[in-house]
Amino acid sequence: MKKVFALVDCNNFYVSCERLFRPALNGQPVVVLSNNDGCVISRSNEAKAMGIPMGEPYFKLRSFALRRNVHIFSSNYALYGDLSARVMDVLHRMEAELEVYSIDEAFLSLPGGDSWNRLDYGAELRERIRKEVGIPVSIGIGPTKTLAKIAARVAKKEVPAGSGSQGVFELACEGQTDAVLEQTDVQDIWGIGSRFTARLNRQGIYNGLALKKADADWVRKYLTVVGARVVFELNGISCLPLEKAPTSKKSIVTSRSFGQPVTAISDLREAVITFASRAAVKLREQQLEAGALHLFLATSRFGEPSNVYSNGQTMSLADPTSSTPALIATALHCLQGIYKSGYRYQKAGVLLTGLVPQGHRQQSLFFLETAENKPLMSALDQINSRWGADTIRYGVTGAGKSWEMRQSYKSPAYTTNWQELPVVKASFDK
Repeated sequence: MKKVFALVDCNNFYVSCERLFRPALNGQPVVVLSNNDGCVISRSNEAKAMGIPMGEPYFKLRSFALRRNVHIFSSNYALYGDLSARVMDVLHRMEAELEVYSIDEAFLSLPGGDSWNRLDYGAELRERIRKEVGIPVSIGIGPTKTLAKIAARVAKKEVPAGSGSQGVFELACEGQTDAVLEQTDVQDIWGIGSRFTARLNRQGIYNGLALKKADADWVRKYLTVVGARVVFELNGISCLPLEKAPTSKKSIVTSRSFGQPVTAISDLREAVITFASRAAVKLREQQLEAGALHLFLATSRFGEPSNVYSNGQTMSLADPTSSTPALIATALHCLQGIYKSGYRYQKAGVLLTGLVPQGHRQQSLFFLETAENKPLMSALDQINSRWGADTIRYGVTGAGKSWEMRQSYKSPAYTTNWQELPVVKASFDK
């Protein structure tokens, strides 16, 4: 039986996570800021209605937010990641064929045909997620993943009578699909970026319907195979199958912008050790080992030219490893090679490449196998997984961490930290 695709998209996800434990914020304007409280990365519908744009720097928004009583939150990725996992767990229990596309989106494969009502099933999915997790979602259904994406955008808005139920929308026939595509700007179509949009606009193609009807040879020549695939998908021909298993990672990066410029090498050492430790944990979580480590440093690019500096260094490892001590030692060796005194560093990061599955390393002919205390690494990971990140950590990561990013408006880790669990108080009236 022919399959159709459904896209489950969490509404204003970061904002919805913040509202979950503060229901008084429902109906209020809320925005979530990026790392270091830099710019807006999530907005409630009320904040959108006020004209607050995505990506607005917070220093420009601050006075307006105070005047208009906009609620501000720093990004809290521990909370968002945990609630995302709970949403995906509900979907896994409801549907076997699932692709987790991002932290707030997942594709499902559903049976096609007219033997059952997919809108009713979508409404059931939404209600199950609302009851078990508390996060509102929109669901778009279509014969291809690209059309399901477009249907999900419509589902977030008020849909025409008879076309769907609240929060669920299905592109069920060609006439209905063409009507929606005609109202869809090409820049809002999945896979069409700004470069392709400019090229299409020069050809007089401004909406999805015009792209659907575009000459196939021209599309393949000027938009490459990516654009040709999009056109096929808009015509109801599925080219993007469901990815049931996550694709193998080619690299792992851990980096941060500092909360304030760093000048002392001792502070940089703490930051680099912390990043290398976190990257090692990610490796072990994904049962991978790294064959090379790249360390990079950078000052702010907006300073005086004489005070701008960036550099990086890559070191190959004798044997692929996920050992925290080995990666820390390599990162510190790189730091010694690229650090220059007198600069105000704004960012640093550790990039791990040459990733291979654990236990599949190619032994070296000329070097002895690196000694690794795998039981110790496993015990450390299990303790931190159960009791919270950094319950046990290497002392050389430091305590004060003045370089940590700014999070002036961070909410508690309601679901992942015992010390920050919500407190419920009960009283009985006599």
